[in-house]
Amino acid sequence: MKKKILIAVSAVAAVCVIAGAFWLLRGRDKGKNTDELVYVEKVSELMGLGSGMGNPGRFSGVVESQETWEIQQKQDKTIKEILVEVGEDVDVGTPLLTYDTATMETDLKQAELELERFDNDITNLNNQIKQLEKEKKEASDDEKLSYTTQIQTAQTDIKKTEYEKKSKSVEIEQMKEQIANATITSEIKGVVKSINNGESQDMTGGESQALMTILATGDFRIKGKVNEQNLSAVTEGEPAIVRSRVDDKRIWNGTFGKIDVDNPAASNNSGMYGMGMSSEGGSDQSASTSYYFYVELESSDGLLLGQHVYIEQNAGQEEQKEGVWLDASFIADLDSKPYVWADNGKEKLEKRSVVLGQFDEALNQYEIKDGLSREDAVAFPLETLKEGAPTTDSPTALMNEGDMSAPAEGDMPVDEAMPSDEGMSSEEPIPSDDMIESPEGEEGAVAQ
Repeated sequence: MKKKILIAVSAVAAVCVIAGAFWLLRGRDKGKNTDELVYVEKVSELMGLGSGMGNPGRFSGVVESQETWEIQQKQDKTIKEILVEVGEDVDVGTPLLTYDTATMETDLKQAELELERFDNDITNLNNQIKQLEKEKKEASDDEKLSYTTQIQTAQTDIKKTEYEKKSKSVEIEQMKEQIANATITSEIKGVVKSINNGESQDMTGGESQALMTILATGDFRIKGKVNEQNLSAVTEGEPAIVRSRVDDKRIWNGTFGKIDVDNPAASNNSGMYGMGMSSEGGSDQSASTSYYFYVELESSDGLLLGQHVYIEQNAGQEEQKEGVWLDASFIADLDSKPYVWADNGKEKLEKRSVVLGQFDEALNQYEIKDGLSREDAVAFPLETLKEGAPTTDSPTALMNEGDMSAPAEGDMPVDEAMPSDEGMSSEEPIPSDDMIESPEGEEGAVAQ
């Protein structure tokens, strides 16, 4: 049901944009006796099957590894040498860096001397006990108690020394292991993402404070960024579509995962545009905050690590209905003899009767059983339309035909918002502010 609501919102937005575009773009000159040029759009594009308007909002995303392995700096050790560079591919077992072991080797020798001293102390205490027991046998009854006390004290000292010897032995084994493992090797197959050795190198502009970060190769996920003002457009657990920036038809399906609202990404002073907002003088979103979110993919075949992509809500835009469906707002006289204003194929407007079928209440669309095909072009039904009026599917032609003055009083309700004409090209819908900025703060695709 939620998916249908999303589709309905997109459809309504598309209709509003088209209607507003007609009023804003069509040439108006009441002093002329010539017919007015009428804007028409293909039914296929109104259905969302072409590259027309009404696509759900897009966000910018970048392909990253599903698994990340971080190496933290050991505070009690000094790095001797880093053996790899940012962007370098590594396999399991590839040496990454070595620690300086000179201090550890000195400490090891000192610990081994202490261990040897413990052995000598235990030997001396055992010999002392033997001597005390021998003397105790020859001592008088009054002196035997003193010998017993000395023997018990020596036995206690032996136990204490044995404990210290055991602890020192463990310490020595740890030192030997640290010296043997002074060279850190990769535990995964991947690529070196960042090295923070005082120079803060990072291949994707991340902010990890780990000494070194390795991104695993294999399964990928998508990292996106959403502004606080359109945060509601991303819902954890909802289906998502990942789309190539190069080939609009190339998609990957997935699910919105974690939205990291606990760690704001960065401030964003850019204004929002697209989705009904103007890029010039639109709503003020200065000092707004963005958050990272993630898309878990069903399959990552064909994606490249670091590739920049678009992310969309899966509102069913890839699901094509059979037949011809048209928004009810384009159909006139619904209750008696329904008709549409259509291009007659010769760039002239005609009133065309249609036969209606099913009604999709969620999308406010009627099935057109007869009278209209997907290749036909229709106009928004306004009272000023006349049969035989010239038609065009080019907003540019409308702008050239007449002036851009506002509609006459009574043509449009005063309180009805007029959509901006920006982003109305059928080439590609304009994304929101977070679509323009890469999740890593870079523009453009690293790889497509």
